[in-house]
Amino acid sequence: MISKNVKARAIKAVRRHEGDTGSPEAQIAILTKGIAALSAHLRKNAKDFHSRRGLLQMVADRRKHLRYLERKNKKSYEAIIKKLGLKK
Repeated sequence: MISKNVKARAIKAVRRHEGDTGSPEAQIAILTKGIAALSAHLRKNAKDFHSRRGLLQMVADRRKHLRYLERKNKKSYEAIIKKLGLKK
């Protein structure tokens, strides 16, 4: 679980306009922060299979958002990939 401040900073870095929380870019940024936090947790707690399932769901959700963004707006997709340091 990420804090409100971390979530707000992630959104602020990629938002389209003031008050933006639902754009694909914002959702991808939120999911990326959550995935990073959960990955760190799982490095310490290797047998936490319930959290591992949640991580896999978050990764799949982020992948869906990325595919949607790539289909709808290629420039924005490439910018978010570069900004967040994700692999294609």
